[in-house]
Amino acid sequence: MRHLLVAAVIACLLAACGKGGAPSDATAKAGESGRGAVLLLAPEDLRTVGAADAAAGAVITGTVQPERRADLRAEVSAVVLQVFKENGEPVKGGELLVRLDDTSIRDTLASADESARASGQAFEQAERQVQRLKTLQAQGMTSMQALEDAEVRRNNAQSDLVAARARVVAARQQLRRTEVRAPFDGVVSDRKVSAGDTAQIGKELLKVIDPRSMRFEGLVSADRMHEIRIGQEVRFRVNGYATTEFAGKVRRVDAAANSTTRQVEVLVDFVEPAGAPRVAGLYAEGRIASGGKAALTLPEASVTRVGDKPFVWRVNAKDKTLAKVPVQLGERDARRGEYALQSGLTEGDRILRNPGGTLVDGQRFEFASAAANGAAPAASTGS
Repeated sequence: MRHLLVAAVIACLLAACGKGGAPSDATAKAGESGRGAVLLLAPEDLRTVGAADAAAGAVITGTVQPERRADLRAEVSAVVLQVFKENGEPVKGGELLVRLDDTSIRDTLASADESARASGQAFEQAERQVQRLKTLQAQGMTSMQALEDAEVRRNNAQSDLVAARARVVAARQQLRRTEVRAPFDGVVSDRKVSAGDTAQIGKELLKVIDPRSMRFEGLVSADRMHEIRIGQEVRFRVNGYATTEFAGKVRRVDAAANSTTRQVEVLVDFVEPAGAPRVAGLYAEGRIASGGKAALTLPEASVTRVGDKPFVWRVNAKDKTLAKVPVQLGERDARRGEYALQSGLTEGDRILRNPGGTLVDGQRFEFASAAANGAAPAASTGS
């Protein structure tokens, strides 16, 4: 009985040892089956490695802002009666945008008009008196003192008339200020008040911008100022326009850097103003082309990483297999979102545009057009 038990234990140990060697065979078969699975590729799954101008200039960041913009503020203290435009609505130069209560100002104007009329009559009467006394004095019928006194009264009346007319002008100007009008053709970008609000002097009512006058107001590190010149080309991208790269030229560089950030403002005009964004305040980022050279580039989507080691999947058209190729990447171009390729590939190599995570080095593939014409095996998608 004891011998049978020992034999059974030995048999179990031998069986366990045999199972221990099985995973290596299974793994090899799995690897072979992975390489045997044919990947089906379409033309849009591939990308050809090519050279592009890699910008080496200073990075510029900022916002797109209109050159023509106006912050319309209250110039009199009054209650807002009407606001005729909403945000985003177009306006014409001189068009009425906001009306303020003008009741008290109209009363002031009426009083000033009446005062000016009375001062005018007093001046005319004083002038006639002076003319009569001049005639009498020439005939010796009045004294020189009486004539001089009349002239003083006339001059005082004239001063009162001038002051009264000035009050009329001021009152009319205040009345005009109760109607806030557009200074130029544009768009209302920011409405600040509504009917019933009390507008104190200096209170912002609304903003008007000209969307046809957009420009790039950017900031550049003061360390790169020696590279920047008026008229240099600028390439940049704008948030909301991910597929568009805009071109501009440096118009002006500020003479003083910000004391806190140590950055200098650079003003950039759009090369094609008609194609510029029509929305103010959008973030933009790019480079000032102070120098550059042609270099191979790779989009970020085509690069796969294992830890900190990047690699790509190269398509070998001759044997129709995929090769996992380590690459060395350089600086990332902020305007294109691509990396400069330092080594690993050559110009003309074809790689997977968006590789998946289940690919195997040496995996076979077929092109979609060829698979459709022939008796292709069941295809899987890995990109």
